[in-house]
Amino acid sequence: MRKILSLLIFAGLSVALIAQKPDPFKADFRKPVKVKGMKLVWNDEFNTDGKPDPANWIYEKGFVRNQELQWYQSDNASCRNGLLIIEGRREKIVNPGFVSGSGDWRKSREYAEYSSSSIQTRGLHQWQSGTIEIRARIDTACGAWPAIWTLGISGGWPSGGEIDIMEFYRINGVPTILANFAWGTEKRFVAKWDDLKKPLSDFTASDPEWVKKFHIWRLDRDHESMRIYLDDQLLNEVSLKETINPDGTNPFLQPHYLLLNMAIGGNGGDPGGSHSPIIYEVDWVRVYQKK
Repeated sequence: MRKILSLLIFAGLSVALIAQKPDPFKADFRKPVKVKGMKLVWNDEFNTDGKPDPANWIYEKGFVRNQELQWYQSDNASCRNGLLIIEGRREKIVNPGFVSGSGDWRKSREYAEYSSSSIQTRGLHQWQSGTIEIRARIDTACGAWPAIWTLGISGGWPSGGEIDIMEFYRINGVPTILANFAWGTEKRFVAKWDDLKKPLSDFTASDPEWVKKFHIWRLDRDHESMRIYLDDQLLNEVSLKETINPDGTNPFLQPHYLLLNMAIGGNGGDPGGSHSPIIYEVDWVRVYQKK
């Protein structure tokens, strides 16, 4: 009888442990987990339907960077059923800044053929150290370029520093997950990169349903090093002894703000044959710092 009771208790504990894990295909409505030695200093669970909380996020607008195809606008970002949903849509939008014959790519296009959203915490929330965790599900359609990244609050690009916690796009036609750090060089607008490129097939080979699931990206950052993880697998790390700008400053010893966006085209590839909308879903963002 004692043996049977022990087996039942073990089985019950096993079921309880399994039950604690969120469904990888659905939003996770559990409260933020406690991390030993750390304090939750900021989070957004996206549990209120409507627009992203304006106390947390501002929008980028129009044509912004990298000669991408999308027109950034607030219409493409919304919170539904516990998720931030960013939609990349195939739609024609008049460019109010169009100038015929202009050599500026932002002005030379009379129309945008795609729209999307890019939101950021700039001017609202920024952090100098700690851990940032993001649970998200990415659309890997051709043309999609979703990202989770940070920029320094001062110094301009790239001397202000950039951390790409997650990027997905195509490299020579191969779908790829990236984890990168960038800082300044002697040349204006030319970055020094410490990057990691991992083919998507490395993940789908062991889990054919990987693309359908939510995953957790994490940045650990202190005054000595930075590390990027995907589902607790270390992707990339760098020592802050290496990330020095030519003027001697270190862009990663200052606060950074967070960006969540999905570009269309550019490195993402040609979206012409892909479905519309392309969907990028973020379940939650949580920031922890040492107590």
